Amino acid sequence: MSSDLATADSPVLAVARRAREAAAELAPLPRGAKDAALRAVADALVARAAEITAANAEDVERARAAGTPESVIDRLALTAERIAAIAADVRDVAGLPDPVGEVLRGYTLPNGLDVRQVRVPLGVVGIIYEARPNVTVDAAALCLKSGNAVLLRGSASAYRSNTALVAVVRDAVEAAGLPADAVQLVPGESRESVRELMRARGLVDVLIPRGGASLIRTVVEGSTVPVIETGTGNCHVYVDAAADLGMAVGILLNSKAQRVSVCNAAETLLVHQDVAEEFLPLALAALAGAGVTVHGDDAVLKAAEGSAATVVPATDEDWEAEYLSYDIAAAVVPSLDAAVAHIRRWTSGHTEAIVTGSQAAARRFTRLVDSTTVAVNASTRFTDGGEFGFGAEIGISTQKLHARGPMGLPELTSTKYIVTGDGHVRGEATPTVGGA
Repeated sequence: MSSDLATADSPVLAVARRAREAAAELAPLPRGAKDAALRAVADALVARAAEITAANAEDVERARAAGTPESVIDRLALTAERIAAIAADVRDVAGLPDPVGEVLRGYTLPNGLDVRQVRVPLGVVGIIYEARPNVTVDAAALCLKSGNAVLLRGSASAYRSNTALVAVVRDAVEAAGLPADAVQLVPGESRESVRELMRARGLVDVLIPRGGASLIRTVVEGSTVPVIETGTGNCHVYVDAAADLGMAVGILLNSKAQRVSVCNAAETLLVHQDVAEEFLPLALAALAGAGVTVHGDDAVLKAAEGSAATVVPATDEDWEAEYLSYDIAAAVVPSLDAAVAHIRRWTSGHTEAIVTGSQAAARRFTRLVDSTTVAVNASTRFTDGGEFGFGAEIGISTQKLHARGPMGLPELTSTKYIVTGDGHVRGEATPTVGGA
């Protein structure tokens, strides 16, 4: 840690220093102590729901007065039922295996030296996120379970909600015998507090941004603290020449319209030319029924003539768009390799799906497509920690270093090597004294 950070006097650095001390206390704790604290947090959330919803009502009122869209307000709003669901999620985290101490590799060298690689907490994790107060509790629970202290910096629009939630969590954690400073809200509602957190290298071990492309880009480009980039989702569904077209329609609809405001929703449809004439009328009718506007290439526009579908000409901006709305880009491609080339050019590296009855096509697609998740005959919506059986996730990483794809508890750890000997010394020649 630099001497500047060790002595600097700012509210943000002060909470970071306290988090670092708390992280040292958390790291060696057994699973039982962490699970008991999490169960206490769940109970406290339910018991103090009225306090939380009162604070949340202030945020919602301010958001409405500012003209915030109702879709955003819905993500911001907390009810007693939603708080009970959040508490249930915390209990689920308590029931998950503890990754800390897991031996990834262990062996004995020919010289008798024992070597083990074990999981250890990352230390202090900073989470920068947008107006979803449930993330406050989810992140706190996952970090506590994995032995990390967490610094939470939500959006200003949820500041009162997050303040109330963190107060409840801290009280419960402290009552359970863990350091309250293991969970802290980064003080301040201005962007300056975010910038300070991003530059607290030496106090904060890693930052995880959760939100839209602009937020993620700001953190990645402006941080001196290592960042795990949770990426945007320009996800593709490719309908192959050998696809079951009924299956393809179902997968397309689920990928696009089951929930449009999430990163694993499909944003682009690619159709092999050999099935386009038969498939596109089916797909366009289904998408129209779901209220989806199609941004199509010339072939798609031609197929839409006389149909009830809403189809507009696609531009390059459409091929790279993460709509998060009832919109999808669509194109006809001459081959599987052409579909792969399109994906390589425009994808954000999140999730791509192929619908095909050909094992050879599936194998080629999965080999050539380089995204966190490649789905065969399945919806893009399955790219999720809960759906993958992790129990919970902190986000979906689209980078390749440290973690990739849905990040569960193991991804909130690093590793260290424990080397045990019996008086072992390395067998190199002993240097002579005096050069004789």
